[in-house]
Amino acid sequence: MLEDGFAPWIEDPESVGAALDLCTGSGCLAILMAHAFPGASVDAIDISADALVVACRNIGDYHLDDRVHAIESDLFAAVKGKRYDLILSNPPYVTSEAMAALPAEYRHEPALALAAGADGLDVVRRILAAAREYLNPGGLLAIEVGHNQHLVEAVFPDLPMVWLDTEHAEGKVFLVTREDLPAT
Repeated sequence: MLEDGFAPWIEDPESVGAALDLCTGSGCLAILMAHAFPGASVDAIDISADALVVACRNIGDYHLDDRVHAIESDLFAAVKGKRYDLILSNPPYVTSEAMAALPAEYRHEPALALAAGADGLDVVRRILAAAREYLNPGGLLAIEVGHNQHLVEAVFPDLPMVWLDTEHAEGKVFLVTREDLPAT
């Protein structure tokens, strides 16, 4: 979706001035956002200092240090007062039950990057509760939730979401506009 400038939801990629990759991990989405939106300043937030070391290395490898800013923060805590045209997030979304059944190869990942409470939506709830305050009017929020579409729809039945399909997956990412998010 980023290769196409997040069309059709963003009509003009040049109009994006500020973007946020929330729970950035390795920084790959932040880097893709910088390429898709050439006029944007991109913040790459993660709670993990170790993840940000990797993100900074990747940002540097792509010579984007001047446009992509790695920030250690628990979600929006370090960017109070900032506003974005687009927020993308691939937060932890693995349920407690799924965490207990993870195959050995997945256990090399820090639990902090995967686990999100009993229903896998602890971090998603926090993002949805605060995101409106960090989006510009007309801004967009897209969150990956893996196989949890049914859980998201059950927990947020009144939130008008658009489920996005990619070439590799269907119904794993939802999009919501700032105006449709609950006011804080």
